[in-house]
Amino acid sequence: MKKRIWFNHWFTTAAHFIHMIKYNADGIDFEVYGTSNNEHALYLSYCDAAFIEPDIFGEDYIEFCLRFCKIHRISIFVPRKENVLISKNLHKFEQLGVKVLVCPNASLMEVLDDKEATYRLMKQNPVLKKAVSIPDYYIVNNAEEFKEAYSALKEKGHTVCFKPVIGEGGKGFRIVQEKLDSVEELFYQGISARISFDSAYQILKQQETFPPLMVLEFLNGYEYSIDCLSYDGKLMAAIPRKKGKGRLRELEDNRSLLKLAREINEVLKIPFIYNIQVKYQNGIPKLLEINPRMSGGLHYSCLAGINMPYRAIKLLLEGKKAIKYFQPHFGIKSSYLEKEIVLKENVLYTKIAHL
Repeated sequence: MKKRIWFNHWFTTAAHFIHMIKYNADGIDFEVYGTSNNEHALYLSYCDAAFIEPDIFGEDYIEFCLRFCKIHRISIFVPRKENVLISKNLHKFEQLGVKVLVCPNASLMEVLDDKEATYRLMKQNPVLKKAVSIPDYYIVNNAEEFKEAYSALKEKGHTVCFKPVIGEGGKGFRIVQEKLDSVEELFYQGISARISFDSAYQILKQQETFPPLMVLEFLNGYEYSIDCLSYDGKLMAAIPRKKGKGRLRELEDNRSLLKLAREINEVLKIPFIYNIQVKYQNGIPKLLEINPRMSGGLHYSCLAGINMPYRAIKLLLEGKKAIKYFQPHFGIKSSYLEKEIVLKENVLYTKIAHL
């Protein structure tokens, strides 16, 4: 009997993970269920059955997940949406016999979901403090605090940027520039992450207070994602993926980043798959964030010869028996082209808000 595996609301690139799990080298059959609150989410076309999620959050979403698992006899759940809250409620899924690909350390999940708490952990733990540097930063909640933080960072010689303390990807990220946009920038450049200080300040003044905002030094070197495969504190693979110009990605045998990954793994012991993001400044890699889940660009790292999504599922199912050390193939450069995908008419789309 095929094992039923469920991907809830995910990135579009989950399509790659689904493909790699279904077409694994061991020939194990999986029946993939997918849900999203967007009926045209492309990864749904890679699923054997697809459903529309209700647009809910929090405890209501947990109840929905539990009902979905029970009704559809799900064996394996691979969550992205509400993965911190799902980790806190892991025992409820275990009672249903559902294995969940999520870090079971809910308190650590909560820390890593908060950029300020992550940086605080890095500063407080002696091993982590030595392993990785963090940018200069301030946390602000109103426009005047933003102005003070901006001035303090400028006095240190930094270009300044800001982003929400709790957020995903590049949402809300802006680089502060001294001048207003020029006509040339307006006419001939694409959508920019740059904003003048005056514009940012005036926007933030619209509210007396706002959710925590991190104001920090802008790092102008190369950015790397380090995709890690780990279990029981053992790091089986770490793949530094350099983000080059445009769409270029390179898998790099970067010894300092591999050492950084080993030291972070030694302390945090995040199981299955996780991602460390760093960016260089003056030759020093500084931490952006740690994501205890599959990264959006994980499929590039799998070009190193490791089917990381399937390996993570195997670890979830078999535990220590599935531990295997890998030697990735480095030096691989890749890019991508857009490809048309015809949405399947025969995929089962069902409204499930009533579940």
